[in-house]
Amino acid sequence: MKHVVFGAVSALALGLGAAQAQDYPTKEIQGIIQWGAGGSTDTVMRAVTPHAEEVLGGTVVMQNMTGAVGAIALNYVADAEADGYTVLMGAENPMLYKIMGLGDKDYSEFTPINILARGTPLLVANSDAPFNDYAEMVEYVKAHPGEVRFGATGPGGLPSVITAMINTIEGKLDYISVPYDGDGPALTALQGGAIDVMPAVLGAAIEGVRAGNMKPLAVFDVAPNSKLPDVPAVTSFNDGYNTYLPWGPFFGVFVPNGTPDDVVAKLSAAYSEGAKNPDFVELMDNRGFTLMGISGDEANQFLTKWQQGTAWLLQDAGETKASPEEFGIARPAN
Repeated sequence: MKHVVFGAVSALALGLGAAQAQDYPTKEIQGIIQWGAGGSTDTVMRAVTPHAEEVLGGTVVMQNMTGAVGAIALNYVADAEADGYTVLMGAENPMLYKIMGLGDKDYSEFTPINILARGTPLLVANSDAPFNDYAEMVEYVKAHPGEVRFGATGPGGLPSVITAMINTIEGKLDYISVPYDGDGPALTALQGGAIDVMPAVLGAAIEGVRAGNMKPLAVFDVAPNSKLPDVPAVTSFNDGYNTYLPWGPFFGVFVPNGTPDDVVAKLSAAYSEGAKNPDFVELMDNRGFTLMGISGDEANQFLTKWQQGTAWLLQDAGETKASPEEFGIARPAN
């Protein structure tokens, strides 16, 4: 008799779970943004989410949760119940936490709802900096060791990858690294003169460049970007960058593994449709972001390839705390 009752209770629980997934969402969803207000991740998520809400038929309350190079936000969502009511709105950094000694989690513990877009790195300087392009900057830093202040967002962020490339190609430069909670606060500091140089995603810096509030030194790509056609590609200064480029950050929405399939499907459909909204597409295009809109196996394959290439770049530059091999991250094939 006990077995019959237990079986009935289990069936009832399963039935309720299915019903809850079918009715999802029945309450507000927490959207935890990994970086500070005004940065590129914040911009992308606050632009797409209202359009996704219309499709989802629910409300996503977004909150910026900074600290520990995004690990605080990641751990918060990872520890939340896998029910679709707490989602992570993040960038690329978690794929490097293990090798940078920042944590034992990465996106392998999450299900990608949608990898929305990727960005192109841009090296920008304060308007009054005593150099006007990439070559002049390198020459000035070498002539003035320990003086030039570079903005940073912590190990594994876009600035750390770009500076690893610079140090690998040009030889290790002697500069001051000043950390910030995201490229938004760092670019504000750059315009105010608190730092001299900032590697940032083009989408976050482009309005400041267009307004004349900062000057671009180089696009970190193999060709100029159509949104800033007069800014040279860094490969035009040193063709050694062809080994590592093109490279760029990405922005995506994730839920913890174990989230019900129906919930994942609803969220994925909502963000997929939201990313097609003309207003969002126009914003991303104007900011120089490349739309991706991938999920499922395609997103997981992208994450694996990105992690392999970037982890080994940092390893070869001597920037890691542990070898990618320790975590089963294969060196990418040439």
